[in-house]
This record gives sequence, structure tokens and C-alpha cells, in this order.
Amino acid sequence: MPQTPHEEPAFSYGRARLFHADSLEWLKRQPENSIHGVVTDPPYGLVEYTPVELAKLRAGRGGTWRIPPSFDGSTRSPLPRFTTLSDAELDDLERFFRNLGAALRPALVPGAHVMMAANPLVSHLVSYALDEAGLERRGEIVRLVTTLRGGDRPKNAHEEFPDVTVMPRSMWEPWLLFRKPLDGTVASNLRKWGTGGLRRVSDKAPFGDVIRSSPTRPAERSIANHPSLKPQALMRQLVRAILPVGEGVVLDPFAGSGSTLAAAEHVGYHSVGVELDPTYLALASKSIPALATLNVRD
Repeated sequence: MPQTPHEEPAFSYGRARLFHADSLEWLKRQPENSIHGVVTDPPYGLVEYTPVELAKLRAGRGGTWRIPPSFDGSTRSPLPRFTTLSDAELDDLERFFRNLGAALRPALVPGAHVMMAANPLVSHLVSYALDEAGLERRGEIVRLVTTLRGGDRPKNAHEEFPDVTVMPRSMWEPWLLFRKPLDGTVASNLRKWGTGGLRRVSDKAPFGDVIRSSPTRPAERSIANHPSLKPQALMRQLVRAILPVGEGVVLDPFAGSGSTLAAAEHVGYHSVGVELDPTYLALASKSIPALATLNVRD
């Protein structure tokens, strides 16, 4: 278990512990070499999870969030508008993720991997910032998932330009993959720290960088009504891979509804989450046990 000095979690379940804190400040208080892997779905554009924008989202008024209409009788999840970010907001985004990388690095053991969900419109800024913080880029995991984002004709001119798509229909989601520099070779790092690589799917199959995934199903959304909820079928694959020998502690510094911690609990890992928003903290406290025990098709 990680050594968290003089701190009590807001919620515990099995091997999972959830803290109510600002993730950057929390990380600065953690002992060096105490986290063995990170799997997280951060606020891509920052502004969408500010108190002002969250209040608009919860009131159904939009703001940065686009509240899409129902489709085929199903209520569609809100989507943040990353095309509306100003130059100043993009600068803030890059600075934030550079600070996050700098705060993560001391807490990570050598060879620990970081898997971080991103959006194609801003992933280049996040990747550059993490690289500047001293983490090594190790590729990108592609989640193949078809959503209803993009593919629209020009607003208020769809009949005039029927053959035009403003942006491609979103059919994938990037997960950035970084690693703290090794302590020697991969083999020696694995012996000393239990990190340095990714856990294979099986004896015959390595962990691959393309994962086919369905959108999050209604059964899971009924448990954890979070706008960025990722399906457990995906999260369990990512979390399992993050600890190459199956030992250590997985961190999610933006715990949200607790899907990473639930996935870690399901596969038998120790995990720690940090969440600032009290509404999502309460949601995660209820969702983690239910998601961890949910039967899903991988």
C-alpha cells in the first residue's frame, strides 16, 4: 500500500482508497517512489470542470458543455467543446499538464507508466507538456470507439452544403503513454521496482496499442452518471496492463466517478484516487463497489 503521511481517505473499499483533495497539492505530499502506475481520464481542456461550467452542466444549460439532443430515443451524454478554447486557455492547459507531470515524477517509481486519456484536438499539447516534465513518451493507445461527436454539416447551412462535414466523425480516442525513466535496464528495473513494461494479455499475446471498445453502456451510466465515464471493459484492460508483474499501486489523480479504482479492485490491484469535486466524490463512493462487481463482456 502507498504511504500517505497523516492522511485519511474520504472513502475506502477493498484495496481502493479515495482522497478528497486537489491532485497537484496531494501529489506534492506523497513519498517518493510510492506509485507504480497511473491510469487517468483528466479534464482535457481544464475549463469544462471548473465550478462555473459544472454548474451549467448540472443545470442543463451547456456553457462549455454541449448538451446534444436525444437520438433514437436515447439521451446522449454531454460533450465539452474543445474548439472554443482560447489561446490563453490552451496555454493554461499546457502549463497545467507540465505541472502535473512535474508533480507525478517524484511519486512514481522508476519505470512506472502513465496512461492518460486525451482528445485529438488537444493531445499534442498534453504530450508536449508531459515530455517537458521529464517523462518519456512510449507511444499511444488507440481506443476504437464510434461516437456521435463530429460529422455534422455546417451549422445553419446544412441544406446549402449537404456534402460537407465540418469535422470528421469521431471514431477513436487517444490514450497517451509515458514512462518515468528506468533505473538501469528493463530487467533490472523489473526486479527492483516491479515496473518498466506492461503486462501481457496472455502468454501468446502482448498488450497491444489498439483496443476496440463500445461506448459506455446504459447499465454503467445508471450506476455512475459522469459525463466522461469510460466503460469497465476498457478500464479493466488498461489497469491490468499498467502493472507488469501484477504488483504495486495504481493512481488516478482525477478519479471522477471512480471507474479506474473500480477496475483496479476488479483485477485485484491496490489503487488510490484523488477527486476535488465533492459531488463526484460522493458519486465515486457509491459507484466503486457497484462497478467493481459488475459483470461486463471484455
